[in-house]
Amino acid sequence: MTEVTHNSQPVPMLDFSRQFAGIRQEVLSALESVCDSQQFILGPEVAHFERDAAAACAAPYAIGCASGTDALWLAMAAAGIGPGDAVVTTPFSFFATVSSILRCGAQPLLADIDPVTFNLSPGAVEEVLQSSAGKTVKAILPVHLYGQCADWDAFSDLKQRHNLLLIEDAAQAFGAAWNGTPAGALGDLSAFSFYPTKNLSAFGDAGLLTTLSAEYDERARMLRAHGMRRRYFHDEVGWNSRLDTLQAAVLSIKLRHLPAWNQQRRDRAARYDQLFRGAGLAAANTTEGIVLPITDPRATPVFHQYVIRAPRRDALREYLTERRIGSEIYYPLPLHLQTSLHELGYQRGDFPASEAAAAEVLALPIYPELRDDEQQTVVEAIAAFYA
Repeated sequence: MTEVTHNSQPVPMLDFSRQFAGIRQEVLSALESVCDSQQFILGPEVAHFERDAAAACAAPYAIGCASGTDALWLAMAAAGIGPGDAVVTTPFSFFATVSSILRCGAQPLLADIDPVTFNLSPGAVEEVLQSSAGKTVKAILPVHLYGQCADWDAFSDLKQRHNLLLIEDAAQAFGAAWNGTPAGALGDLSAFSFYPTKNLSAFGDAGLLTTLSAEYDERARMLRAHGMRRRYFHDEVGWNSRLDTLQAAVLSIKLRHLPAWNQQRRDRAARYDQLFRGAGLAAANTTEGIVLPITDPRATPVFHQYVIRAPRRDALREYLTERRIGSEIYYPLPLHLQTSLHELGYQRGDFPASEAAAAEVLALPIYPELRDDEQQTVVEAIAAFYA
């Protein structure tokens, strides 16, 4: 193994200050305006952001809420999913994908991923639907993992044949598209997260639900405000999941910049591809080298993460960390093996594609402001590790 110098430049996994520097005055002016208005919850900026976000997603309705996790719960609750229902989703995702199903009182049924895109496999979902458990399924919840839309042609076919709801977990995919249709307008309902690390990010927690249905829109707005349609008259037991006006003001500014930022991410991903291939590191499988991200030609990804499959992944990550090069593992333990989800009844070996991904995936720094020389540093360090 060839050693790289420890005094090579650091490359942070993410640097919030770079983005903020470009929009600082816009943001501070917007925050000052909200403070002057004294309307801090569901103020006019929330309605403004909801209109703009709906337009960006080509969806007729958008409902701001407190987090991406709440958006997932609201989507299912608005659609009437509850006890006695099952929802099929992936074991290779963030915990909220499954916990939100449980929060509705429904049963999560898991199906393995496509090892190429890391997204939920329509074929694996079909097997679940044809099993005895499939009789209780009310919805499929694909995740647009890492910012690439799941195979919506195949899921739309399953929806029609089995008379199911399709709900998008689009937490990582604002601005992504499938055959030209934006995430947020593909499913009956969709959930977005604006956690600070996301492509479209708040200054804290925030989320959004989009839907094609006026009925679901009305119900979600009621549920996010303690089940109230009229103030202090509670038709149902809802939740407190209102979007702060300050967060909406920040998101409205960033939304205007997002198309350019997402294109810069795609450019950064293409440069990584070029550098890895130029270094002779790219391979078809991890026995021969690094497997680069693969984009379905029908998808327009936004590269929320640039994720490679890496042999000796944990050792590589330690090597990069020693050289102050950021990386992250999304996700090191599939959901079916999480201690808190033991009662779902799954065990190791049930989802081999997800388990293999969890052992091999490594996310590298990617954000619009990442520099060419920093990407060069990342690839040179990885090349040195494998030399």
